[in-house]
Amino acid sequence: MDPAQILLLVLWVGVTCYALLGGADFGGGVWDLLAGRSRKGMPERNLIEHSIGPVWEANHVWLIFVLVMMWTGFPPVFAAVMSTLYIPLTLVAFGIIARGAAFAFRKAATELWQKRLFGAAFAISSVLTPFFLGAAAGGVASGRVPQGLAAGNIVTGWLNPTSMLGGVLAVGVCAYLAAIYLCDDAVRAGMPHLAESFRTKALIMGLCVGVVALAGIAVLRADAPRLFDGLTHRALPLVIASAVFGLLSLVLLWRRNFTLVRITGALAVTAVLWGWPLAQYPLMLPPSLTVHEAAAHPAVLTATLISLAVGALLLVPSLILLFLLQGRWSYRSGTSG
Repeated sequence: MDPAQILLLVLWVGVTCYALLGGADFGGGVWDLLAGRSRKGMPERNLIEHSIGPVWEANHVWLIFVLVMMWTGFPPVFAAVMSTLYIPLTLVAFGIIARGAAFAFRKAATELWQKRLFGAAFAISSVLTPFFLGAAAGGVASGRVPQGLAAGNIVTGWLNPTSMLGGVLAVGVCAYLAAIYLCDDAVRAGMPHLAESFRTKALIMGLCVGVVALAGIAVLRADAPRLFDGLTHRALPLVIASAVFGLLSLVLLWRRNFTLVRITGALAVTAVLWGWPLAQYPLMLPPSLTVHEAAAHPAVLTATLISLAVGALLLVPSLILLFLLQGRWSYRSGTSG
């Protein structure tokens, strides 16, 4: 593999980490929105805050990582995506800011109306932000983001059938991941009734995501035939793996194996995420811009990879320590991170 291919792999590892970790954060906000009225929904909201409180900022570092890798290693792709899709991506930025601010302010609020206001801002932005991220991804995947500054349509680039499918799937997957993670967190917190509640939510959301994914086959065939062809040929093993792990996750949820379902659920999402680039490789921006055409000068790629290796020596142990500490952090009902 050459430096451009290695950097593309590293970039997609960042995308995967953001989907699995940051996605679960967004999903926690979805369940916060659906937890019910203030008193009834308080136990679930406290558990959600406890679960995402110590790590939510660290999880969103992966988004910054992906953006830095894209503009450093593949600047034509970064320029085309940011200029054609600036409307949904600006809304994503506003959503992340509003969500983070509301999450912090709600914990410090002393009045009930303040908690409700900040809670609503946190929950609604947790739904809209992954939707716009999915819509932007759908625009790229369907070939509506051509090379060049604002060369694509700034409206239909993300308001199209594939983008709507991507947005709905993104919200559903985030909610599903959060529910299966929260099942295990609730058991470890000694709250089996909350584990049962999130188990039911995870089963329902998993079935909904499966139905949407099946319906999406027809959408992709009609609206993004190049991607559909790649997913049903070269990337078919990963698509099948995603379906198998998804079904296995539902079985494990039904049998209340909350530890193992965290792994199978993550593998189901990872398989379909890696199916996308495999389906359209070597193109980065369909229908014509390839990985090597988009890559920066070889000296830049080499320097970036060396910097990544050095940075990983600091970042990876720190993240492992953070998640180990989070796992040992005891939950006390009525408190949050």
